[in-house]
Amino acid sequence: MPPSEPWRRVARGVGLLDAAGGVRSTVFAEMTALARRTGALNLGQGFPDDDGPRWMLQAAADAVLGAPHGPPGLNQYPPGPGLPGLRRAVATHQHRHYGLAVDAEREVLVTAGATEAVAAAVLALVCPGDEVVTLEPFYDAYAAVVALAGGVHRTVPLRPGPDGFAVTEADVRAAFSPRTRLVLVNTPHNPTGTVLTTTELGWLAAAAREHDAVVVTDDVYEHLTYDGARHVPLATLPGMAGRTLTVSSAGKSLSVTGWKVGWVHGPEHLVTAVRTVKQFLTYVTPGAFQHAVGLALADDDGRTAAYLDGLRASLVQRRDRLADGVRAAGLVPAPSRGTYFLLADAAPAGFDDGAELCRLLPERAGVVAIPVTAFCHPGSATATALRSWVRFTFVKDVATTTEAVRRLEAAQLSRR
Repeated sequence: MPPSEPWRRVARGVGLLDAAGGVRSTVFAEMTALARRTGALNLGQGFPDDDGPRWMLQAAADAVLGAPHGPPGLNQYPPGPGLPGLRRAVATHQHRHYGLAVDAEREVLVTAGATEAVAAAVLALVCPGDEVVTLEPFYDAYAAVVALAGGVHRTVPLRPGPDGFAVTEADVRAAFSPRTRLVLVNTPHNPTGTVLTTTELGWLAAAAREHDAVVVTDDVYEHLTYDGARHVPLATLPGMAGRTLTVSSAGKSLSVTGWKVGWVHGPEHLVTAVRTVKQFLTYVTPGAFQHAVGLALADDDGRTAAYLDGLRASLVQRRDRLADGVRAAGLVPAPSRGTYFLLADAAPAGFDDGAELCRLLPERAGVVAIPVTAFCHPGSATATALRSWVRFTFVKDVATTTEAVRRLEAAQLSRR
């Protein structure tokens, strides 16, 4: 088969195409299989054990069943752009939290999660040979869709320091070129847990304006920030609203990752481009889930705000408990001020290869983690610099987190 086939481009883009032209399994599949085989606690994949607020789940169930003597349930195709109620709720949410003026009718599109929104945006806006800039490490789907579009993936390294991971202005400027077409920014950031500062965002915004690039921001963890960190949408910076597509979803903030209800908003002409592609991908996402998420985003009675307050407080406690267990095992955790994730450096425990450690952890400690190199281009400078780092999730329930900490504290990991 010719190497230009799209599936090969995707496999090559995410580092899964081997020398013989075969496709290897992802490290995520490998670690999940290890967890099942050994009975280890899976702290690798970032989805919550707990469902979202009960009243929102009930609203979805009611929308499926319909009222006994009223309209039928929302079980057929909803409008292509999304239910009007959810699109209005997205616009209201963006104005209430960030002061952004969004036209719900023309500037909001509902998608099958944030991943589809990002994929449709890249496929709509990137031509073969165009350059797409992301942070590195990066959510693995970014590399795949850039490859599928025939784009060239360039990255800005996130470098670890005593206050966590950060970018530098020099690295931002070095990643851009006259061929830069699109900038894909994720903050709060998976996998590092960093929340980009206004200064860091300003460097990215300035480079995008200088090179006339479109910006897509992946804000799915926007409400999961800790220790006083504040999420700043890049669209709120001067001169950026007209060139930015803002993506988010209900999955992370409302603990319903399986519902796959996301959205994108931005200038009408860019949203139209994304919708043109999106309609031939999933077409629509379930109306009953859209209805329930719309009620939660509108938050007319404040229940969503209260739920988020409680969720953040609980996640901070679980994060801190997990960090203690990681330290006791001899690893050094980095500050995590957002998302579900905690990174730790295994080099102080004598492990220069995080992937090797992750393959040993299920037997040695009864937990599963993911090597950070899985979120980097194979052989890149960032992959080399972060070779000894691993990612844990602290979004599992309190009982699971407590047991994971007990196992880590009892493990004899250090080679020193």
